[in-house]
Amino acid sequence: MYSANVMDQLDTSFLVQAFSTSLSLPAALDPNFRYALRHVLDNPGSLVRPKLVFQMATAYGLEPAPAQELAIALEYFHTASLLFDDLPCMDNALERRGAPCTHLVFGEEGAILSALALINRAYALTWRAVAGCPRDRQARALDFIEHCLGVDGLLNGQSFDLHYSTLPQGLETTERIARGKTVSLIRLTLALPAMLGGASARELQQIDRISEFWGLGYQIVDDLKDVLQSSAQTGKTPGRDVLLDRPNIAAVIGIQGAVQRLTRLIDLGDRVLRSLLASRPELDFLERLRGELQAELARVTRDSCVLAEEGRL
Repeated sequence: MYSANVMDQLDTSFLVQAFSTSLSLPAALDPNFRYALRHVLDNPGSLVRPKLVFQMATAYGLEPAPAQELAIALEYFHTASLLFDDLPCMDNALERRGAPCTHLVFGEEGAILSALALINRAYALTWRAVAGCPRDRQARALDFIEHCLGVDGLLNGQSFDLHYSTLPQGLETTERIARGKTVSLIRLTLALPAMLGGASARELQQIDRISEFWGLGYQIVDDLKDVLQSSAQTGKTPGRDVLLDRPNIAAVIGIQGAVQRLTRLIDLGDRVLRSLLASRPELDFLERLRGELQAELARVTRDSCVLAEEGRL
């Protein structure tokens, strides 16, 4: 088992390899489908999420093999959601992870089939990962996945996102949508491996609160990037929220208001994190994630200052 400190220093190229190879492509596969899937599997992004899943899982006692399967499964779920999100009927994006969106290269049908292939494989990997856990944990984990990804979570958030123009466009509505889309995936990342590892009810409650604070925080960062940064900086198409009348906290409460809200969320998360680490010091790698959120805040704040100086805010 890898300790958290060892994992911080570990070469995580094994996750890049696992992302690329955990979905096998049979010889009889239609060539168009194969090329679309290879396009997706060869552009894994930063893989911050699966590294965090692996760290959480091994910190809570899961063996490396099921921890890796769980990490890739959750990243496949996330990647599938991005493929859907980029479609013309959704955000009609042009670029994702520094490459052309899959639907632009292989058609909408190629993107949809690729997303479904990832989801199908993700469920299989998830089941393999949880199979060695006690049955009560298995049942609870699978219910939790359905809650986060299904009509109570990600799907509902996406539907509200698409119909945002018909809703009251304030902070409450915008954060409600973020809880469905972004916080649900952060909850899966942090809470699911802890749940499988037998975390106490108190620890799961703390992890849930951290997930909400950080999930909303990362959504604010993403919204600020959409307003302030270029595709070269973000690796995806900017300016889509305002153009498509989609929720964006920076657009709702202003850039300064969004920065202040993000600062507040980081502070709230810090309080809960300190309490969690007091009982689970092996989760100290979470401080690095918190530091990255703080660093993102500094970067987007710097960008807003530059734009203000140039008279573009």
